[in-house]
Amino acid sequence: MSKSFTIHDLPKEERPRERLVKFGEQVLSAQELLQVILGRGIAGESVAVTAQKLLSQFGSLQKLAEASIEELSLIKGIGLAKAAQIKAVFEIGRRISTQTPPYKSKELTDPKKVYQLIKSKLKDYHKEHFYIIALNSRNHSIAEVSVGSLNASIVHPREVFSEAIKNKAASVIFVHNHPSGDPEPSEDDLAITKRLVEAGKIMGIEVVDHIIIVKDKFLSFKEKGLI
Repeated sequence: MSKSFTIHDLPKEERPRERLVKFGEQVLSAQELLQVILGRGIAGESVAVTAQKLLSQFGSLQKLAEASIEELSLIKGIGLAKAAQIKAVFEIGRRISTQTPPYKSKELTDPKKVYQLIKSKLKDYHKEHFYIIALNSRNHSIAEVSVGSLNASIVHPREVFSEAIKNKAASVIFVHNHPSGDPEPSEDDLAITKRLVEAGKIMGIEVVDHIIIVKDKFLSFKEKGLI
C-alpha cells in the first residue's frame, strides 16, 4: 500500500503554516487556513484532505461556522477536540466582528441605541439567545443568560439578576432574538418579562426595557407600552 500524502511531503516553503508566517494569513486559501487550525490529519488521511472534506460537507465557511460540535464530529478526522478548536476560532472571529463602541448608560434608554449595540451579536443565531445589559452610573455590561426557546425554566430571575447584582447595576435591559424574523412578542415573552419586572422591583433594580431583535428591525416593550 502506498504511503498517504501528508503536509510534510510538501517543500517546507509551500506548507500552509510556513506560508502564513512568511507572507501573512491573507494569502492562504480557506482550506489552508483550516489546515493550520487542525494542525495534523489522521492515520491514512492528510490534514489537507480533512480540511477539504469540511468545506465540501458544509459548502462555505459561513455554514461551517454555524455547524454544531456534533455535526463537525461526524466528519472523519474531526473528533471532539478538533471540533471544539474550530468552534472556538469562529467564535473569537464573531466576537471581534461584533465589537462596537460602548455607549454610556444614559444613552441606552434609547431602544435604537440598544439595537445598534447588540444586533450584530444576535443576527446570525438560529436559536433564541437572551441577553441582559446591566446598567450602572458609569457604563454597561452585557451578559448572555440562556440559549434556547425562552420559557420560565430557562430564563429564571435568579440567573438574570445575579448578573445585575454582580455589576452593581441600578437598572437592566433585556434583549433576545427571534430567529423566525417576527419581532412580535410571544405569550412566553410577555409572561417572562412581567415576572422579571416584578422580581426587579423586589430587589430595587429597574427593568428599563425588553427588546426583541430580528435581522433588520426590533421591537421595544417600552415603546409598545408593555413595560
